Amino acid sequence: MVQAMAETASETDDSDRPPRAQRIRVFLLDDHEIVRRGVADLLNAEPDVEVVGESGLATETLDAIGRSKPDVAVLDVRLQDGNGIEVCRDVRSRYPDVACLILTSFADDQALIDASMAGAAGYVLKQIRGNELVESIRKAALGAQLLDPATVRHAIQRVKGSDLGLVDALTPQEHRIFDLIGDGYSNRQIADELFLAEKTVKNYVSNMLAKLGMSRRTEAAAFAARLEERQRRKYD
Repeated sequence: MVQAMAETASETDDSDRPPRAQRIRVFLLDDHEIVRRGVADLLNAEPDVEVVGESGLATETLDAIGRSKPDVAVLDVRLQDGNGIEVCRDVRSRYPDVACLILTSFADDQALIDASMAGAAGYVLKQIRGNELVESIRKAALGAQLLDPATVRHAIQRVKGSDLGLVDALTPQEHRIFDLIGDGYSNRQIADELFLAEKTVKNYVSNMLAKLGMSRRTEAAAFAARLEERQRRKYD
């Protein structure tokens, strides 16, 4: 099991650094140890930053953050056992004084939107320069909101346009099947609901997935659920 909490010793002479109480305490969540080590070395080289804990597993992170008491948690999105944005939401709920910075390899509009809704202070790509990451952490520790509202709004518009465009390409029958898949119906249940042969439903599902650019019905189910949630929020 990955060690959830690891005190990381700095190679910098403490005589050249501010007292521990004045340093920015950082927690790292990434399931690639080499990435954690690289980021930790980068941050610990700064006089005012200290990595106080790290984890490779989402399930260990909340307890580890409770023990290490960081000012900023730097969270990867894609993890072996979960999602860094979900961890962000949990951290912000349980430890509202901890700022969360999403650090990911993937530029994804939906992830950016989800990070904003989860309460993340920022969303940065791993291609970022080291000094820019350090500055983002410093700003987050001071309570700055690095997610520009205009950027988030544009991402929402792009996702909305893309999603609705895909769904609009479905025929009425494919759209009905799409909705039923989102409600958790199996092919047999869909066949009974629409008075179709199960083989016919399978053909409809195959065509629908092809139009949506998906390979599995579970992807379609998650997509349908996301659209439904977005529509519900619109009227809340």
